[in-house]
Amino acid sequence: MIDEITRAGPAEGLAPKQNIEALEHVTAPEATGTTPLASTMDPAHRARVEKTLKRKLDARCSIFVLIYILNYLDRNNIAAARLKGLQSDLNLDDTQYSTCLSILYVGYILMQVPSNMFTNRIQRPSLYLSCAMLLWGLISTLTGNTNNFTGMVLVRFFLGFVEAAFLPGALLIQSKWYTRRELTTRNAILFCGNIISNAFSALVGAGVLSNMQGILGHAAWRWLFWIEGGVTMFVAIIAAFVLPDLPHNSRGFTEEERQVAQLRMIEDVGEADVDGENQGIFDGLIMAVKDIKIYVMMFTFAAYVVGLSFNAFFPTLTGTLGFDYVGTLLMSSPPWVFSCIVSLINAWHADRTQEKFWHITGPIIGGMVGFVISMSTLNVAARYVALFLQASSYAGFIVFYSWISSSFPRPPAKRAVAIALINAFSQLGNVAGSYVWNLKDNGYRKSYGIVTAMFGVTIIGCFAFRVILADLNKKLEESERTWESQPDAAAQIDGPDEALRMHKGFRYLV
Repeated sequence: MIDEITRAGPAEGLAPKQNIEALEHVTAPEATGTTPLASTMDPAHRARVEKTLKRKLDARCSIFVLIYILNYLDRNNIAAARLKGLQSDLNLDDTQYSTCLSILYVGYILMQVPSNMFTNRIQRPSLYLSCAMLLWGLISTLTGNTNNFTGMVLVRFFLGFVEAAFLPGALLIQSKWYTRRELTTRNAILFCGNIISNAFSALVGAGVLSNMQGILGHAAWRWLFWIEGGVTMFVAIIAAFVLPDLPHNSRGFTEEERQVAQLRMIEDVGEADVDGENQGIFDGLIMAVKDIKIYVMMFTFAAYVVGLSFNAFFPTLTGTLGFDYVGTLLMSSPPWVFSCIVSLINAWHADRTQEKFWHITGPIIGGMVGFVISMSTLNVAARYVALFLQASSYAGFIVFYSWISSSFPRPPAKRAVAIALINAFSQLGNVAGSYVWNLKDNGYRKSYGIVTAMFGVTIIGCFAFRVILADLNKKLEESERTWESQPDAAAQIDGPDEALRMHKGFRYLV
């Protein structure tokens, strides 16, 4: 039976705000044996249990990094394969190649929201994500069997369709376990899989493309898809036994640890991380589309993704420095290692200070400097330094994802849709970005101009979102003051934002 802790939120959405101290009275069903209830644990004992819980959870969620590496490799290895004959073997012109890149995001966009709504309602999301991974690994191997434009387009579409389950699902699962003070750093570790894959894919590509040409009569780029797809399917089987499920039912945790995991989420925002018992399957979607914050983040994030579209063309951009194809792939790796380090430091500091805006815009400004350098000079050293700055702009991207989760804290059905909807809409940026980099003149100067402008739009959007959250925080403060002066009155603010009806003490992170 699901622990009562998971149903400890307010019975009515319009109930007056309550002090956070009410959490001390949360009850749970009788624990097995002599296990003490989380809400009545000795503080020292609870600290030990919580430390063990987080250690186990971090270890099990670490496989998300490996999965993300494979997710990104399977999606973007086409860029490395292009350097060793994929485009010429399949007789693709530049527009057809760009279509092969962008069609993946059509399937990716279509599936994200339905997939995350489903993930939020099932009890074993670990099995769902593992099955999705097994399937996309199989589809990835089929990429190596394509012989024309039509075959490549079909395979890429269905690859995106199945891969859509992973990232929103992983972010949703982590948001169900980690508090807002912990989430950015954990998301950064997850996204290091994305960043490392940019470096790792170049190294794998260099190894396979330089050594597998003609093996068994096949081109090296075909072996690249077969090898990486096979590894993905193997890891998917392991993931089914390692990934956590939900705080109330996940295997591998003690009863104490599961109770503490649930109580932590209640204490984080003052409300249990569960949906209402009478909530319908589409209620989360309805709540999300009524919230203006969703639309601000959708358009802002889409602009950000257009600005980051250089990553799919990173080997090609590195190739403008004049190296051969192996040298190009190898020189593509260090900027992403640097980006990973910057991202971890930036995320750690964002969690420590509980600040979002400057931790997003700071790396963006650094990336803009890199773009300007690339537009301004043909000096090889300067342009290579610029690639480091451009790659480091991913640090803000990671904090942005945690800003999504913290800005739609409850109910989880709405948060699931928010994560998927914003991420899905942002993929339109990848579709547009596939064509931005067709402007090859003067070292892609026009392309760099476009992504610089998109980063500017992103900063404006983040500022607008910050203003919206600051205004909501003022309303929360006013509501609390009214409730304290008139405790018998329902000092509740009407509006579509559920946070305005949360327990006392909740504030949005800006």
